[in-house]
Amino acid sequence: MSKQTWQPGTMLSPLPPALIGSGNMEHPNVMTAAWTGIICSDPVLTYVSLRPSRYTHELISQNKEFTINLPTWKIAEATDTVGVKSGRDLDKFALTGLTAEPCSKVKAPQIAECPVSMECKVLEVRPFGTHDMFLAEVVAVNVDDKYIDENGALDLEKAGLLAYAHGFYYTLGRKIGKFGFSVEKKKNPAAPSIATVMKADEKFGKKKIQMPKGRTVSEAKDTTTFFENGVEVIVKKPKFSPKHKPTSLKNDKERKDFARQKSVKFSRKENKGTNYEPYSFKKKSDGSFKQKPKRK
Repeated sequence: MSKQTWQPGTMLSPLPPALIGSGNMEHPNVMTAAWTGIICSDPVLTYVSLRPSRYTHELISQNKEFTINLPTWKIAEATDTVGVKSGRDLDKFALTGLTAEPCSKVKAPQIAECPVSMECKVLEVRPFGTHDMFLAEVVAVNVDDKYIDENGALDLEKAGLLAYAHGFYYTLGRKIGKFGFSVEKKKNPAAPSIATVMKADEKFGKKKIQMPKGRTVSEAKDTTTFFENGVEVIVKKPKFSPKHKPTSLKNDKERKDFARQKSVKFSRKENKGTNYEPYSFKKKSDGSFKQKPKRK
């Protein structure tokens, strides 16, 4: 693989196009900033880097509080709009239809349409050339109930979170593993369940594909092949099944006849024509055998 060497640039991508809430509930403001991230886990420290000319920079400098909100693809247009308009000139919430909601630990608003909102209190501000970095502690996290599974864990795969890379917005793809999956003990893959097959069949439909190398046409006739989330699923058809299954059986006689038809191919033996007739013998006094007469 060959690479070109470029001049230094902001090439670290993708990043979250986070919605930064500032001000208070009487005068809420929001802007988009991709230069944010986690610094430490204990205590939980984060940051956001802003140009001094930004209205959000002014509000956070005054109140020492802000929120970081993670947007989804459903509010992608609003996310872009609040990044190019200034809160000095208009009400961005009225313009975009976004909803400002109060927080539990800070006065800055959180965004109701975002599945995750982090409440932050500024610890210090560090100037770095074109941007100032607001170093802050995360004092609370708000999570939308519909993304919490039955085990109480956060499942954001179905949220469709936005990502930002080199001037373009993207949605995150499907989940392919968890932290540490590369070193955990491998388990034997289980055959797809009926529920999985039904779900994939309903969502994607069964698609005929060219057989992979090493599989024959006869094998293909005994299997059903389709895709679920981009993964090939092969389900082996049952070996024994009635060719014609009635949709309804009205009475006991029909049910018995159907059961007899199912078992006939396994129980019926063909009677072949033969001249064989049973004979019986009895022992003679000299030790030999003689044929007994047939009973009539």
